[in-house]
Amino acid sequence: MNWITVVWSINMGACLTLAAFYCVVWCKQRENPVHLLFSCSAVAAAAISVFEVEMMNAQTVEQYQSLVRWVHVPTWILTVSFVAFIRLYLRAGRRWLAWSIYGLRTLILILNFISPVSINFRTITDINHFSWGGEIVSVPVGLPNLWGFISSFSLFLLLIFSVDATFTVWRRGDRRRALLVGGSMIFGAILAWHVPLVIWGVIEVPFFLGFTYTAVVAAMGYELSDDVARAAHLARELQFGEERFRRVVEAAPSGMIMVNQDGRITLANLQAEKTFGYPREELLGRPIEMLLPERLRSGYRDLRRDYLRDPQARPMGAGRELFGRRKDGSEVPVEIGLSPIHTSKGLLVLASIVDISERKLAELEAARQRHDLAHLARVSTVGELSNSLAHELTHPITAILSNAQAAQRFLVHDDVDLDEVREILNDIVTQDQRAGEVIHRLRLLLKKGEPQEYCDDVDLNEGIRDVVKLMRSDLINRNVNVDTDLAQNLPAVIGDRVQLQQVLLNLMLNGCEAMADYNSSERRLLIASQWENGAVRVSVTDRGGGIPEEKMEQVFERFFTTKKEGMGLGLSVCHTIINAHRGKIWATNNGGCGATFHFCLPIVGVGKQAVISD
Repeated sequence: MNWITVVWSINMGACLTLAAFYCVVWCKQRENPVHLLFSCSAVAAAAISVFEVEMMNAQTVEQYQSLVRWVHVPTWILTVSFVAFIRLYLRAGRRWLAWSIYGLRTLILILNFISPVSINFRTITDINHFSWGGEIVSVPVGLPNLWGFISSFSLFLLLIFSVDATFTVWRRGDRRRALLVGGSMIFGAILAWHVPLVIWGVIEVPFFLGFTYTAVVAAMGYELSDDVARAAHLARELQFGEERFRRVVEAAPSGMIMVNQDGRITLANLQAEKTFGYPREELLGRPIEMLLPERLRSGYRDLRRDYLRDPQARPMGAGRELFGRRKDGSEVPVEIGLSPIHTSKGLLVLASIVDISERKLAELEAARQRHDLAHLARVSTVGELSNSLAHELTHPITAILSNAQAAQRFLVHDDVDLDEVREILNDIVTQDQRAGEVIHRLRLLLKKGEPQEYCDDVDLNEGIRDVVKLMRSDLINRNVNVDTDLAQNLPAVIGDRVQLQQVLLNLMLNGCEAMADYNSSERRLLIASQWENGAVRVSVTDRGGGIPEEKMEQVFERFFTTKKEGMGLGLSVCHTIINAHRGKIWATNNGGCGATFHFCLPIVGVGKQAVISD
């Protein structure tokens, strides 16, 4: 066996080994055709090496003619594979050049098989044997085929295509691939020009395209091997990252559940087991709807589809109370945050689930404490009004007693004036209704209710009028005049009528006390209401001494007071009540004298979602 056969056989074996390796890679990663194209190129390069060895050892013209004709099959495969590889792998090379090369090489293959000998030779008359590297090799002697210029032109297009792709990759910044793959393609296309020179008898050397193309295959294989190594490293990193992600999810203090696009659970941590009472083996692969109360399942699929159209990190069901369903059928209040995770297997959604049962209990207890404090403040306020309320009740009771005694005296006589008795009885009824109205207002004010959501429609104008009536006697005793400027057609607000009346009562008492040291002619309160920016605004303006600027921020603090006998609860309770109603309360000094306390509340239809901003 001569050295030519050995060297070309080694070349062929290297190409076939690479082809087999990347064929296996393609079988495992069929979504990437680059590995298949490389395998075809390597097999074609090996086949060309086989043909070249046979041509160098050919002894007859017929044998050489057959080899020259059939070598164009692997050449066509190799050229098409090279061009497609550059287009897909390097994402370079002009499309029209690629299709031109595909078309010309296909035309060359067709003309090759319809020509008498091949597209390279019109006839082969003899075989010339000469010494090359110490070995005797064969080269053909004959007439070139004029159609062979198409083959030369396709080599020229291949060279242009390779140069253009190399410059594109170089400008993109991937210079190593430009030098290795693009440079080897340019080098191969240039060396391939020895074929027409041999055919036209310009030089006398055997064909050695196999080694030329093997160099290109080696450069392509090197880059693919580097990609495979990087992919393996990335896979290990991803595996490590996935394991670390699972550990983080497992250690999370809240329940973590991952759901795929079909709504099936793919991951659940220990806290999720505790929250819902399911072991994770029963959760994995099951639809997420199993963790929802039956009353909420009907529209969930539509909500999931809407989220998958525009996946982004956000809370689930903002502004609504959410509930989960435990294994025993009980419901648990939860808060859920959604985070999309894009993976090679598609979009996954990670749900962070927090059991807020204890928070709900704490909020309920805090609400009870707020209600108790508000009730205490109302009782304290009624204590301050006790003298005036006693007078307000004493007057109708005294009138009732006097009228009843008068009626008794009239009835003693035989000639009773029934019309006068009727007037007396009507007066008794009127005074009774007056006393009953005062008692009714007191009962409402002193009522201690359970904490509940503020859901009543409250007319603040009506509430202002009721409070003014309740304080009528106290205002007379304090020599305070009250003016009202109430907006027409004022919208209702969402809230608790009694608590809002308590706010008005506290603000009016606060204004009266601010004017206690002033002349009676200056003691005036102005209560105004208006509608602005989707909210109702109420203002209580006094003509007292105003609020020191350094204490303006403290007036709503608990137990802060400027009065010697004050508890410091009135304005603090007002602040708490207005905040609980999603409103805002503040104080300002007037331009001339006195101060004004304002509060805003959302109107009906806005109040459950909106919060009055500072």
